[in-house]
Amino acid sequence: MSLHRLTSITVGVPNVEETAAYYADFGLRPTATSPDGAVRFATRDGGEQLEIVPASRRRLVRIGIGAHDADDIGRVEAGLARLDVACQTTDDALRVVDPGSALEVTVSVAPEVIEQPAAPEPTNGPGRADRPNGRAPAVEREGPVQPRKLGHVVIGSVDRAATQRFFVDVLGFKISDEVPGLASFMRCSTDHHNVLVLGAPVSFLHHTSWQVDDVDDVGRGAHAMLEDHPERHVWGLGRHYGGSNFFWYLKDPAGNFSEYYSDLDCIVDDYRWTPETFAGAQGLFNWGPPPPPSFLAPDDLAALMTGLHSKGRA
Repeated sequence: MSLHRLTSITVGVPNVEETAAYYADFGLRPTATSPDGAVRFATRDGGEQLEIVPASRRRLVRIGIGAHDADDIGRVEAGLARLDVACQTTDDALRVVDPGSALEVTVSVAPEVIEQPAAPEPTNGPGRADRPNGRAPAVEREGPVQPRKLGHVVIGSVDRAATQRFFVDVLGFKISDEVPGLASFMRCSTDHHNVLVLGAPVSFLHHTSWQVDDVDDVGRGAHAMLEDHPERHVWGLGRHYGGSNFFWYLKDPAGNFSEYYSDLDCIVDDYRWTPETFAGAQGLFNWGPPPPPSFLAPDDLAALMTGLHSKGRA
């Protein structure tokens, strides 16, 4: 695969300071604040992966995708030319706007993430005591949870089919699983999915997803986020079927959802993976509490539509 990861995202919000404080609590490391008010954050393994910038409404402004070399950039450029889609290029990067979602996409030469694996911890189970005479190490962990990397983004598009074709046919993403007529799990790396597109009356950011070490850190991270701010809770703890990962969703002050996840499916050999078609709730979760209505249709969608029509697409 010529592409290998999500490198970064830029999120526009009307309340930068408040939203930035949330992501610092979430475990991302602040790295810089620009004179124009933008704030950047890094993950443990992925480097600077989140930028928060001022905007009149919440929206995903830009997504960055990593390529191995300049030849990979050239292949994407050739695909855009075949479809007569304009782009801007340099020797090691390409910038294009998806017509369906108005999302700016930058493909650039970038190093792969070298993840430092967590040391396996012994567990007890039926008929075995691999951890005799001691407490589980997870209950003795101290310090805040710090996400390893940005895993995926889910966006709403006014033309879902066109945006999906853009990622698959133009950029070279692959489809891992599908929910017919609703969404496809698309990957540009060995992770089960890096982008998912939903049909929506307005283009918007549904959620970002951040990898942590294991299900204990999913729970620890959410517990810390909710201890003084119960209003941040959205949905969890649970386990998805598509991707198989543990999840817990929270909401930032601008209205964007953010997810802690662990144990996501990895597709290392494409020929050994068979995409499935999901129906009903299977596409959402394998177990856990049912998703609240606000997860499926965020409460501020009407406001986003009103702001879009009154202020234009900016």
